[in-house]
Amino acid sequence: MDTVGRRFEQAGGSRVTVSFAASSTLARQIERGAAADVYVSASPKWTDRLGAGRWLRPGTLGNLLGNRLALVAPAGQGAPVPIHRGFPLAELLGRGRLVMGDPSHVPAGQYARAALETLGVWRAVADRVAGTPTVRHALALVARGEAPYGIVYVTDAKADPNVAVVGVFPEEYHPPIHYTVAVPAASTHPQAETFLNYLWSPAARSVFEAHGFAVRGAGR
Repeated sequence: MDTVGRRFEQAGGSRVTVSFAASSTLARQIERGAAADVYVSASPKWTDRLGAGRWLRPGTLGNLLGNRLALVAPAGQGAPVPIHRGFPLAELLGRGRLVMGDPSHVPAGQYARAALETLGVWRAVADRVAGTPTVRHALALVARGEAPYGIVYVTDAKADPNVAVVGVFPEEYHPPIHYTVAVPAASTHPQAETFLNYLWSPAARSVFEAHGFAVRGAGR
């Protein structure tokens, strides 16, 4: 987002300031009147909540990006793992833990649990799961060798050379991973929708794809 913001500015657009936080935190800030001109969310639930509360400008909501789930191991460790129904994840863990975002509230962890349930292996590993506050915390534990395996977004795995992707979960085993975008209803910035539309431009697409995201369609 920082890179996309800079490219927008270089193309003659207004200055872009990016505020990073959990989707839930940002949504609550918008509900409380925080100044925001474009909302990007990794959680459709929170986007739906803002939409139901009329906190989003009609006609601006869209699914911008998609992602995948990856099974990761510390770099240089772990052979490729074919992911299929009943794959031996519990045996692979040995005495170690499987780290992921906390499935009770972190979207990445919720997607991971859904995938493991569909694959029929959740019950075998549930008591071995170490939930983390964010998916990046899970990534860090694997990168430091403190956990033998973790489940993170493909984009996070790609950003850390200290982890290796040993398997990618088929998308049909979990709900679609969407990143939604919209203009908050309270925004008065004249270029809010201009920047929103720029997020679907070829210039922005190249940045997102370079980081491992899939761009959904050509616009709203």
